[in-house]
Amino acid sequence: MATVVDQVKETLVGTETGVGLSAQTRSDFMHNAIKDEEGELYMSEKEFVDAIAPEGEDYHKIKREQYSLLFSIADRNHNGRISIQDWSVFNNLLAKPDAEYDIAFRLFADPATGQVDFSSFKESYARNKTSNTIPFNWDSDWAKLYLGGKRHRHSMTYPQFAQMLRGLQGERVRQAFLHFDQNDDGYIDPEDFQRIIQETAAHKLSDHLLTNLPTLCNISPGSKISYANVRAFQNVIREMDLVELVIRNAINKSDDGKITRVDFLNEAARITRFTLFTPMEADILFHFASLDQPSGRLGLLDFARVLDASWHHTGADLDAPTGITGAAEKAVASSETFAHDLLVSAHHFGLGAIAGAFGAFMVYPIDLVKTRMQNQRAARVGQMLYKNSWDCATKVVRNEGFRGLYSGVLPQLVGVAPEKAIKLTVNDLVRGKFTDIKTGAIPLRLEMLAGASAGMCQVIFTNPLEIVKIRLQVQGEAMKAAARDGEAIPKRSAMWIVRHLGILGLYKGASACMLRDAPFSAIYFPCYAHLKRDFFGESPTKKLGVLQLLTAGAIAGMPAAYLTTPADVIKTRLQVEARKGESTYNGIRDAARQIYREEGFKAFFKGGPARILRSSPQFGFTLAGYEVLQGMLPLHGEAKEEVGLRGGLEPMTGLTEAKSSLPYLRSRNALKIILDLDLGFGRVKAAEGAGKWLPSLRGGLAASVEPKA
Repeated sequence: MATVVDQVKETLVGTETGVGLSAQTRSDFMHNAIKDEEGELYMSEKEFVDAIAPEGEDYHKIKREQYSLLFSIADRNHNGRISIQDWSVFNNLLAKPDAEYDIAFRLFADPATGQVDFSSFKESYARNKTSNTIPFNWDSDWAKLYLGGKRHRHSMTYPQFAQMLRGLQGERVRQAFLHFDQNDDGYIDPEDFQRIIQETAAHKLSDHLLTNLPTLCNISPGSKISYANVRAFQNVIREMDLVELVIRNAINKSDDGKITRVDFLNEAARITRFTLFTPMEADILFHFASLDQPSGRLGLLDFARVLDASWHHTGADLDAPTGITGAAEKAVASSETFAHDLLVSAHHFGLGAIAGAFGAFMVYPIDLVKTRMQNQRAARVGQMLYKNSWDCATKVVRNEGFRGLYSGVLPQLVGVAPEKAIKLTVNDLVRGKFTDIKTGAIPLRLEMLAGASAGMCQVIFTNPLEIVKIRLQVQGEAMKAAARDGEAIPKRSAMWIVRHLGILGLYKGASACMLRDAPFSAIYFPCYAHLKRDFFGESPTKKLGVLQLLTAGAIAGMPAAYLTTPADVIKTRLQVEARKGESTYNGIRDAARQIYREEGFKAFFKGGPARILRSSPQFGFTLAGYEVLQGMLPLHGEAKEEVGLRGGLEPMTGLTEAKSSLPYLRSRNALKIILDLDLGFGRVKAAEGAGKWLPSLRGGLAASVEPKA
């Protein structure tokens, strides 16, 4: 590598460069070059690969080592080293509009004649092909059309060679089909079809597609695959770019970001002039795209698994990121520093506090009725105060006025802000860390774990808030009951209750509170996430409205609220101050045992309907407000990302314009063409000298062996 001393020397005495050498070409060479013993700069095969195949690109289809295959083209003198002039010539070659085919041609062509000799080409092919590959007949009628018969072989010019490569993959597939069609009935087994495609096109297709190739037999009756199926499949993968264009256009016109087979064919008819997709080709496309989404309506992510060769098979390929808010999750999932995590958490904590206070205020009267119903005991001395929730609400208004429905609301609003904020923030944080940033996938068990973690963390705020709120809520009925008995109970303020209980008293019943909140959040957050995605159709191209968010939040709260009612009843009994004639409890077990013995199993679900009426809309209001605030007040950097996400482009799929350097893209595409011959090119090693790759093909390859798997 060039050192500081070298750079200073160049500045003082100057340097001499080749004619027409661009600044970028020179910079790339100097960045990767090394010096020999005489101080001359050059690139060996390793530095050459570093220059054209930078780290950080996706090499799981075409291995990085295979780029050394191109070294022989840049090494014009065949001396194992590339000078700055060689590098300039190679970069000039890469800049040509037909560079990919030109590179493939030069790999086999005789430099003296400028043509590809059949004998040398066939020898090179034989030495590079994998040992167990499906045989290919170079004396077939197809090959004769390009090369002539045995008696009239001719060398190929560049245009002839390029055109031959263009149709080579189709001929390989045809010959392979005939090889496996032993009965000459036009059908092969699904496993044979999979082997054909894996040997001829594995470097171009996604893991999802390659893994599910045998399922092609399911698009028509029977258990085998016809040649018509194979040809239709090949047409689809050959026209991948056109297929993607049609899909994007159709999706952009869709209301929910999803399309059907009919939508695809209608859009294809609109934007294509000479290419018509057959019914079988459309069936094949939608078959492979719908394996994980059998609804018939598919989004861009579904098609990405088929169209994007860089798609990795993860075993948990889910749809777009779901949860509280896609932006929040992705910000946390892609974060690499604690400081950024802290900033994201603080931002969402503030939004959650505002949204939580709003949600709590909207449903507070229902919460007050729920608390009084749960605290009413059948074994209490005297007459039952309330017959049902409606009776309770009307009596509160009649005896205490409308303001009585908001008894204790101030500490509720003060306390619920941090409570809801920490719940939303922790869920975002934990869920984000469990989310695969490439696929947006998160297993259901980890969704539930994230929710449960959020529920446990909120108890630090919830319990003091709950015990003060509950005592304020039942104070009115206690004062009335005491007056009926001829006693007078002074009205207590929230601060008096806090001072009276002390720090330890504020956390009375905390274990019961956690027993309620952890399961509640574990049920609630996954339900909310999946309702948004699976029921309301939220996607990168469809943003839900406030009404839809509110409905999803309310529905998700119903099972979460009702199923955790027993824990809420126990918590309420533990936290309310017992009156004369009422049982006292010593912990969760004792409370559960006494409630069951004195009031029966139904007592555990007292206030269950009121809890649904309160919790469902409260969380609906809270989460709808949270997501609206997230859109209105995004963290710096999130707004830009969200615009791209909702604008129809899918950052997680790879179906976007390539951002890599042109030399890398040209080199990669050239390798795609070369590997159409056989996947063994660039993977052969010298029989002696382990680890030495042989890129040179000119004049015939040296003896080589297939690398060990």
